[in-house]
Amino acid sequence: MQSMTGFGSCELEVKPFGKICVELRSSNHKFLETVFHLSEGLLSLEDKVKKEIESKIKRGRVTCAINIWGVKSSQVIINKPLLRDYLVSLNGIKKQFRLNDGMSINTLIHLPGVLSLEENAVSRAKIWPKLKTVVGRALNDLADTRKKEGASIQGALKNWADLLNANIGAVKTRFKKAIADKLQSKDTDEERSSFLKDSDITEEVQRLSFHIRNFKSKLAKIGPIGKELDFIAQEMQREANTMGAKSFDSGVSARVVQIKSTIEKIREQVQNIE
Repeated sequence: MQSMTGFGSCELEVKPFGKICVELRSSNHKFLETVFHLSEGLLSLEDKVKKEIESKIKRGRVTCAINIWGVKSSQVIINKPLLRDYLVSLNGIKKQFRLNDGMSINTLIHLPGVLSLEENAVSRAKIWPKLKTVVGRALNDLADTRKKEGASIQGALKNWADLLNANIGAVKTRFKKAIADKLQSKDTDEERSSFLKDSDITEEVQRLSFHIRNFKSKLAKIGPIGKELDFIAQEMQREANTMGAKSFDSGVSARVVQIKSTIEKIREQVQNIE
């Protein structure tokens, strides 16, 4: 069982690109949603990273941040052919008009088109194998944190399911005595039949017991089970509500209140499960 909440990261020095850092954060969501914050030059690799995430994460909102440090983002480019043309033209003007002014380097580099900055584009083909490794390690780290929290939630859910069983057992015992006492006070079969129709919770108890067994069996299942557990918890709550509405005995009602409270805790926690 995995929680949908977790954090994973990995940093790796990769020559000649520099240090690659991948951070992954996940939180609750009905489906799988990925949000990216990528360094300039990595946008074209978003689909590849997304597929890596989808291969290991099935549900949750995952925010992926990837940064690269230590690589030069730009380099100086001198247009030497253009500079040569400038010098030829300027020297020709000097000779023609007999000028003695010298040309400094500061003057030359400020001539239009001589000096420029060129961005270093990250090579997609070269960096992807390295980036894939870093993303994979960050995903493993994320999965570990989700599993640890998932194990904690699983333990709590098992305890609550056992508590439900205990309260169901108490309801059965109390109801059996309460219904027998109540039926004795009825004078006719018609009165007894009418009372049972409105107050008998035997079927609800049986269905709730079935849902609890089903819930506990699903807890041992491998893979995403959050949606299944949420559905079962909804069905448990439905039966508990009906039991509460039918109850005529204060002792049964008190147990049903405890049952409903436990189911609410279960429903709240299963929202965190993948």
